[in-house]
Amino acid sequence: MGEIVNLRQARKQKARAAKEKDAEANRIKFGRTKADKDHGQAAKDFAARRLDQSKLTPDE
Repeated sequence: MGEIVNLRQARKQKARAAKEKDAEANRIKFGRTKADKDHGQAAKDFAARRLDQSKLTPDE
């Protein structure tokens, strides 16, 4: 004989799993701290300055 399943609980469990999946995606997408963002921007600025300094003829 098959296992008895409470449909209300199964539906709620499925909804919780979907919300957790969305939350994980948002943590990946928006999960950077301000310090991480500042550090990334500083690294980009440093690389851009380094590239400009190594040019043979300056842009005018």
